Amino acid sequence: QVQLVESGGGLVQAGGSLRLSCAASGTIRSINGMGWYRQPPGKQRVLVATITSLGRTTYADSVKGRFTISRDNAKNTVYLQMNSLKPEDTAVYYCNADCTTFSITRPRGEYWGQGTQVTVSS
Repeated sequence: QVQLVESGGGLVQAGGSLRLSCAASGTIRSINGMGWYRQPPGKQRVLVATITSLGRTTYADSVKGRFTISRDNAKNTVYLQMNSLKPEDTAVYYCNADCTTFSITRPRGEYWGQGTQVTVSS
């Protein structure tokens, strides 16, 4: 009942910036936590950043000081501003949302976007 769509990925040189967006839609009552994860080639998916409904944020050590997560609750959208990008940031980035829905069988659950590719060249 919930769909997440990421956008904003692409190819950028080291030191450059990208801004990812993820919009949620569907039978949503409210969105609780939201987050960004990434999966580098040949590696497992890992947490990048999270943000609560009240705006509290957490970041992986590898992106602290370079990435900023934010959200617009009115638009059900979460963003990830990525600055000073490094080749090590190359990965598929996934949006995640913990949603309260109108579903009887699944009133609350986590949902994932399809992923967007970020490639950072040296």
